[in-house]
This record gives sequence, C-alpha cells and structure tokens, in this order.
Amino acid sequence: MEDIARFIEMQNNSENIVFFGGAGVSTESGIPDFRSKDGLYNQHDVQFDKYRPEYLLSHSCLITEPKVYFEFHRQKMDTRAIEPNKAHKYLAKLEEIGKLKAVVTQNIDGLHQKAGSKKVFEIHGSALRNYCSRCNKIYPYDYIFESKEPIPTCECGGVIRPDITLYEEGLPEDAVRGAIKALSEADMLIIGGTSLTVYPAASFINYFNGKYLVIINESELGIKEGVNTLIIRKKIGEVFAEAAKAQGMDIE
Repeated sequence: MEDIARFIEMQNNSENIVFFGGAGVSTESGIPDFRSKDGLYNQHDVQFDKYRPEYLLSHSCLITEPKVYFEFHRQKMDTRAIEPNKAHKYLAKLEEIGKLKAVVTQNIDGLHQKAGSKKVFEIHGSALRNYCSRCNKIYPYDYIFESKEPIPTCECGGVIRPDITLYEEGLPEDAVRGAIKALSEADMLIIGGTSLTVYPAASFINYFNGKYLVIINESELGIKEGVNTLIIRKKIGEVFAEAAKAQGMDIE
C-alpha cells in the first residue's frame, strides 16, 4: 500500500497528468499482447505459421498479399466484443475529475474511448476506423469484419483498409503532434503496459520534462529510478483498482 499512497500523493501534487500505454493495458480485457510468451507473435496457427508476424501486420502484406492480410486482420484484430477493464476505467475517471489531460496509446482497440476517455491520441491508429485507400471514403467500424469479400473493395475500386499504422508506414501526424504536445506540457507521466520497444512511439516519452514519473509494468523497462520516480512491478489493472479503492472511485 506504500506505493499506492505515494502514487496518489503524486497525483494530488499534479495538475496535468498524461498516460502513455501499450498492449499490456488491454491484456486484462482478454486481448493478447504481441511479444509475451502468450502474445500474438507466439501464437501458432497453421494458416499463418509460414509468415513472420511483422509481415502479417505490414504494408507489404497488405499490398502484395491482401487476401492473407485481411484474413489475419479478421481473425486476430477483431476487438468489437471486448470490454474495457479497470485500467481503462480508472484513467477515464481521472480525466473526468480533471487530473488526467490526455491518454497516449499504442493500442488500436478503442477501449480507452469505450471506457469514457475523451482525449486519446492513438499513435498507431484504430481498427475501429476504415477508409478507402484510393478515394478516402469512410466506412463503418465493422465493415471489414462483416464484409464477405476476401478483399473489401470500395465502389471506386480502391481497397478498404483499417485506419491502423502498419509496419513500413508513418505514424498519423495529427496524433503524433497531439501526443508530443501533451507529453511536453505534463507535470506527471504515467507509463504502463508497454515494453517500450516499438519505435518511434517509445521515444515519445523523451518529450516529458515534468516532475513526477510513474512506471507500472510487470517487466523491467530499464528506466532508472530517480527521486520523483515510482516504479511498480505489477499488473496495471491491479494497481489502478487499488488506487481507485483508496480514492473512493467506482470503476466496476
């Protein structure tokens, strides 16, 4: 409980908190991460075993083997029935009371918004948005998952693709600008559920120059603990649930 008390004290002394998170934030909702032993990259599927996982999530795969890409996307990226967990709900509550100013996420599942967060910078895009790669027409969030076409095609003839950042593609400029601005203005940064191995996204935390840094992650991130740094090696949902209880927040 000492760590939780310190975590809450840091919040009380801050006015501009930003959260930076990755796949580990959503694992407690049942969405696998990428690199752990049970992660997406280590799941064996005869249909996809001959491909490198990075290739299946790449621009090259989308362009050269679109049937393979969309089959993988439909099987592995469908999070429509997934519900936010306590980590998402806690962050939404912090925003509601005016403490949390922004969420910067590497996730594409839309669970932060589903939990109620308003200011979310999705630096890898979202699987819940689709558009035509030729004419940019917007399609419903479930269009690709519901389409009977192996390769979903727009009326203009273009391929309808999810609005996510694939390997070999640049990050969305608006989200990047917003994330960098939020991080550079924060007086407290919470990092959670990320291995900080995916670049350039992981480098964004270098824009933080505030006072308090909190790292909530089960694995070691290699960030040195300073006077105003708190490192908690637990699941993020558990930590936030404890904090919410201590703060009298309902996140059930």
